[in-house]
Amino acid sequence: MAISSALSFLSDRKRPIAISVALFILLSSLFLLLSPAPSALPFFFPTSRISFSSFSPVAASASAPPQTPIPVPASAQPQTPIPVSADVSPPETPVGSNGSADLPPADAAASAAASALPQHHSTPPPAAAEASTSADTKEIPTGVSGGRGAEGEGGGGGRGGEEGLPSWELCKVGKRVEPADYIPCLDNVKAVNALKSMRRMEHRERHCPTEPRPRCLVPLPAGYRLPLPWPRSRDMIWYNNVPHPKLVEYKKDQNWVRKAGDYFVFPGGGTQFKAGVTRYIRFIEQIMPQIKWGTHTRTVLDVGCGVASFGGYLLDRNVITMSFAPKDEHEAQIQFALERGIPALLAVIGTQKLPFPDNAFDVIHCARCRVHWYADGGKPLLELNRVLRPGGYYIWSATPVYRRGKRDEDDWNAMVSLTKSICWRTVVKSKDVNKIGVVIYQKPTTNSCYIERRNNEPPLCSGRDGHSPWYTPLDSCILLPFVSSSREGKSWPISWPERLKIRYSATSSNFSIQFSQEKVDSDTKRWNGLVSEVYSNYLAVTWSSIRNVMDMNAGFGGFAASLIDRPLWVMNVVPFDQPDTLPIIFNRGLIGVYHDWCESFNTYPRTYDLLHMSYLLQSLTNRCDITEIAVEIDRILRPGRWFVLQDSIGMIRKMDRVLRSLHYKTAIVKRQFLVARKGFWRPDSTSS
Repeated sequence: MAISSALSFLSDRKRPIAISVALFILLSSLFLLLSPAPSALPFFFPTSRISFSSFSPVAASASAPPQTPIPVPASAQPQTPIPVSADVSPPETPVGSNGSADLPPADAAASAAASALPQHHSTPPPAAAEASTSADTKEIPTGVSGGRGAEGEGGGGGRGGEEGLPSWELCKVGKRVEPADYIPCLDNVKAVNALKSMRRMEHRERHCPTEPRPRCLVPLPAGYRLPLPWPRSRDMIWYNNVPHPKLVEYKKDQNWVRKAGDYFVFPGGGTQFKAGVTRYIRFIEQIMPQIKWGTHTRTVLDVGCGVASFGGYLLDRNVITMSFAPKDEHEAQIQFALERGIPALLAVIGTQKLPFPDNAFDVIHCARCRVHWYADGGKPLLELNRVLRPGGYYIWSATPVYRRGKRDEDDWNAMVSLTKSICWRTVVKSKDVNKIGVVIYQKPTTNSCYIERRNNEPPLCSGRDGHSPWYTPLDSCILLPFVSSSREGKSWPISWPERLKIRYSATSSNFSIQFSQEKVDSDTKRWNGLVSEVYSNYLAVTWSSIRNVMDMNAGFGGFAASLIDRPLWVMNVVPFDQPDTLPIIFNRGLIGVYHDWCESFNTYPRTYDLLHMSYLLQSLTNRCDITEIAVEIDRILRPGRWFVLQDSIGMIRKMDRVLRSLHYKTAIVKRQFLVARKGFWRPDSTSS
C-alpha cells in the first residue's frame, strides 16, 4: 500500500523509473541479508593480504595533505585489476625535512588495494587489538594497530610524552657531523678528540656513546625522495638523498660519479679502471680464467671500494660483494653505494679485526685502496689472510705493481717479502691496455708451507681468543687454514648456485659441531615455507619496492636463502652473543657481519628497505632498552619501507607501542608477526 500510494503521486512517465529503483533496493537488501558470510562477497571483502588500517583514504585526509602516489611497475601489480602507471620513477614532488606528510603510499597499487579493504576507525589500545578475518576457507588471525588516535592524529596516535616513552627529539650532533648522516658509533666527536693516537686509523673505528645511549631521531635531508628502483639506481640516484658533491670534484678525472641535474650519475669508472669497470672485470677473468666469476667465485670483499661500482657490476655475474670503506673525507662513498642498491659497509682496517669470520671470502680485491699492507709488522695483510678462504685469491691493483718510482718500488719489495712469509703464491702479474697493472695472489690450501718455513715470522697463532672477532685486536700471527689432511686441496665449496645448499663449514676454526645437518636442513625448510606462505601473501609488504634487506638475527641464513630468486640482497647479521653461524652463511655463498644491536650499525641512515628480526628482542632487552633498539631501526630504515618482527605476542606489543609513537603504521599477523611501515614524520614536522 505504501508503495502504491507513493507511486500514485508520480506521473505515468516517471513511474517505471521509480519502480526499477525500488526493486533494485529491495533485491540488494535481500542479497546482503541472505549472504552466509562476508567471504561470499569477495569483491567487497578481499582478504588475500592484510592492510594497515591507517592507510584508509579517510584517515589520510584527516591527518595530512594528499601526497603524490608512487607508481609501481606493471609486473608488481596485484591480480585484482587496479589502474596504475607503469612508470617506476619516484614522485616529482620532493619531501622536505619539515614536510607535513606523514606517509605517502608506497605505490599506486598498494594505495588502491588498501582503500579496497575493510577499514577500522576505532581508537586502538596501546597493545594492538586482535581481530579475525577470513581468507578463502581459512581463518587468519590478525591484529591491526596504527589507526587514528582520539584526537585525529595519523600514525598510530603516537606522541612524545606518552607514559613510558620519550618525548622524541632530533639528534644534536658534534661539529663536522652532518645531522642527516649521523652514525652514533662513528660520529662520537668527544671520544675521537680524546684519542691519544690516530696513526693506525683509530679515529675511523667504532667509539660508541656510553650511557645514556642515543634516543634521538636523525632528520631527513631537505628534498628527500624515495630511491630510484633497481636496476636503474645502479647508474643514477637522487642528488637530494645524498647531497655531497665533494666526491664529484675530488674524483672528476676518474669517472666515479657526475652531477647531472637532480641526479648523481655513475658511469662505472674507478681510479684503476677509468675505461669502465666492465672491461676491468673481463680483464681479470682473461688473465686468470680459473677465477670463474659467479660459479667458482661467489663472495668477494672489496677493500676501499669507493662508490662500489666493482661490486655493483659483479652482481650481473651472480657474484655478491661486500664493499667497504671508512667514513672519511671523500664524503659518503658507502652512502652512495647503498643508495645505488649495492651491498656495502663502513669499516676500516685499523687496530681491530673486521666483523667477518675466518676463511670467509673467495676473493679479496683492492684497487688503490690506500692501505699500507706491510705496516705495523704486516697486521693489515694478516687480517686479509684471516678472512680469505684457503685457495682464495687476493687481487691487488695499485701503483707499486706497475710504476717504478722510488716509493712504489719500496712498497712493492715490502709486499713481495710479506706475501712470501705468509705463503701466498703469485698467480699472475699483468697490465691492461691502459698500462694499469694487476697482481693476483693465492692463499694455500694446506698447512705444509707454514710448517716448512725457515723463519717462523710471522709466527703461527697458538690458539683462539673467542668465538667472534667483535672488538678484537688485529692478530700479529698467521691463522692456519685448519684443513684436515683428508680434505687438503678439496676445501673449496661446490659451484654456485648448488653451493647454497651446503650445510657445513669445513674451513672455519670458529665453526661449532653443535649445528647438525638436520638442524640446518630444518631451518631452511621452515624459512622456505614461511616466506612462500606468509611473507609473500599475508604481510603488507610491497616486495617489488625492496632492494636492500637486513636480517638482524640471521641464524643459518635461511631467510636470505629463501629470497635468493628475488632482485634484492640480504645483509645477514649474527649478533655477537648468539651462536656463531656466520661461517655457515658465508659457506653457502651469502654475506654478513657480526654486530651488537645495543649499539649502532656501521651504515648511514636510510640505507635499507626491509629490516627483519626473528626472536631476538627478548635477549636484547635484557641488556638495553627497547626504545634504543627502535631508534636504531628507525635510523637505518628508509621512509616508506618496512620492519618485520617475528616474536612472542608480548614482545610484539612492546615494540608496536614504541613504533606507533614514532608514527609507524603497524599490523599484527597471526599473533606472531609485527609489520611496521615507517613514514616521513620527524619531531619538527608540521604534522606533529
